[in-house]
Amino acid sequence: MVPGASVPTPAEEFRRIGDELFAGACPQYGRAPRLELEAKLSALAGTDEQRVPLQLELANEFLEAGEVRRSIELLEDTLARSTASGDAHLQRTERELARAWLREAENQNCIERHNADCCILPARAGALHTVRHPAQQARSLYRAVLATSPENLGARWLVNLTTLLLGESPDDLPEDQRIPARVFGEVADEPLFRDVAVQAGVDASSLAGGVAVEDFDGDGWLDVLTSTSDPRGSLRYFHSRGDGTFEDRSESSGASEQLGGLNLIAGDYDEDGDQDIVVLRGGWLLDYGRIRRSLLRNEGGERFRDVTRAAGLAEPAFPSQAATFGDFDGDGSLDLYVGNESRVEIEESRGLGDNPSQLFRNDGSGVFTDVASQAGVRNDRYAKGVAAGDYDEDGDLDLYVSNIGFNRLYRNDGNGRFADVAAEAGVLEPSGRSFACWFFDYDEDGRLDLWVNAYSASIADLAAEALSLPHKGASSCLHRNLGDGRFEDVAARVGLDHPWLAMGANFGDADGDGWQDVYLGTGDPLLQSLMPNVYLHNLGGERFADETAASGLGHLQKGHGIGFADFDGDGDQDIFHKMGGFVPVDVYANGLFENRSPRDHHWLVLSLVGTRTNRDAVGARVEVHLQAESGTRVLHRAMGSVSSFGGSPHRLEIGLGQAQRVMRIEVRWPNGGETQVFEDAPLDAWLRIVEGAQEFERLELKTYRF
Repeated sequence: MVPGASVPTPAEEFRRIGDELFAGACPQYGRAPRLELEAKLSALAGTDEQRVPLQLELANEFLEAGEVRRSIELLEDTLARSTASGDAHLQRTERELARAWLREAENQNCIERHNADCCILPARAGALHTVRHPAQQARSLYRAVLATSPENLGARWLVNLTTLLLGESPDDLPEDQRIPARVFGEVADEPLFRDVAVQAGVDASSLAGGVAVEDFDGDGWLDVLTSTSDPRGSLRYFHSRGDGTFEDRSESSGASEQLGGLNLIAGDYDEDGDQDIVVLRGGWLLDYGRIRRSLLRNEGGERFRDVTRAAGLAEPAFPSQAATFGDFDGDGSLDLYVGNESRVEIEESRGLGDNPSQLFRNDGSGVFTDVASQAGVRNDRYAKGVAAGDYDEDGDLDLYVSNIGFNRLYRNDGNGRFADVAAEAGVLEPSGRSFACWFFDYDEDGRLDLWVNAYSASIADLAAEALSLPHKGASSCLHRNLGDGRFEDVAARVGLDHPWLAMGANFGDADGDGWQDVYLGTGDPLLQSLMPNVYLHNLGGERFADETAASGLGHLQKGHGIGFADFDGDGDQDIFHKMGGFVPVDVYANGLFENRSPRDHHWLVLSLVGTRTNRDAVGARVEVHLQAESGTRVLHRAMGSVSSFGGSPHRLEIGLGQAQRVMRIEVRWPNGGETQVFEDAPLDAWLRIVEGAQEFERLELKTYRF
């Protein structure tokens, strides 16, 4: 910096970066490739054979930049040229034009006429396309593709999908184009969840991003903070009014000064009792993604102040979307592990993408130092998810890193060093492309299991599975903890061996029965990757049932940050879902899904406050011992155990099912801390437990109706 020059504000700093990305050659955002293609076409005096490939590339640039009508016009000209000349690019042109019409159908029906039913399968009345022409055009073109390439299962999937959205039945299609309508489910009379984002005032549209659901100002109501991967889009802060609506305080809080960020996470790094934020930037952008992260100190929910440089977290800047807070050295302060997207192993011979992961040790004053090298957790792989949990029950936090390539399980030795034991523990898989991950106890046996999303599938794989044909789509892994340091992948055994292409994902207890369910946000950057998000109901720890159709959560839009949280205080968990794709055209509105399940279960909310250990109590283990008519049962929860692409609040919201009595609550504090026991706790209550206190404090759980 030039001596005497003014320091740019965060907004100025990030706006400059965004402008450079959009003006340059960045594949996702840059205008330079489009301008170069336009110049080549303008100078071209050759034949259609030379022109058509360039027009196809340019049309794609227009489409992904959001100039959909311009893309359609260029593709229709390209189709005419290809048809007249018998060009070898004819089928590709049909596919590209179909894709453009498909996006136009979304724009005119799901965005311009947005309502609570839009894009949710099975399609209710509000999801049907009243502006029919774009979807009809897309279907006609995909059927033309199938006429010459019947093996194109992706086109077959989209023919059936557009048919559904036009209010018709796939069963009426020709047999060689059909996917049975039953595959997409039947409309439930009253789905478990209903999108109330519009009336709540949180339905802002943007690209893919993360979410943090927390009571940022301590008034008893849960607020929402979201990010977007759009380098020129800002964080949004929605403050609960306590009546089912939210006020957008992005400007007054300083959130609007923070631009870009594919993900964000929350944690009380400065131990002042409110949740601070880390914004992660540059994911998937390779060397264009070397954009600094942000540490935002929460000042009582009134302002989020950028303290990144003072905290030592600004440099070096590596592309990332995954991080987790945890007290990894047991000193009582939250450290920060950031999984960066390194390409060292992928591009070894070229020496590119040296973006090691980072373990930032908190010195207790809010200043961080990267100790990843000496701790042995650099990873040096393309990290897409991270999770912290004490899987081996030795009192300290271990780390799991989900990668493009093989995954890592870093066992903490308690002395500042970690060892990668993924191979001997049996958790390298899914190999190739893994994504969001988390530790949780899905079968309630007291041991932390491990969920890892696979990220290798397509709409063609979904069609193949629906037709009982072979496919190449990868299944996610559910690694069951065997208690001896090893895990067993039980995904197939419990009904999870399906090619879900999950990005954002999280877990919670939607029906309050005490068993933790899973919600997967699906998709990838391809505009044609339209597939329902997936709700998986945990049936007593024995298997997971796909109940997407009945849940009302089968959204077709790209799914990213997901937060399970009881917004309205009625004892069951609602879901906030940050949607949107990765290229500029692929924007979509946030969803806030109100849980409308029958109120036939009990519940408990626990807020833990560490005194000798970290204030957030990350790493603490909780047992809730219940008495029910059917006998006794024990529920197991881990504080700080969250999805690496989720954003549930730090308090524990626990469904108690048909419990008649809470016999006992046991809290085992991390890093060898004491175990506290509380007898005869109340049902349907919010309790605050402070480390070392003899009694719990009962708090008021405020309620409202959406």
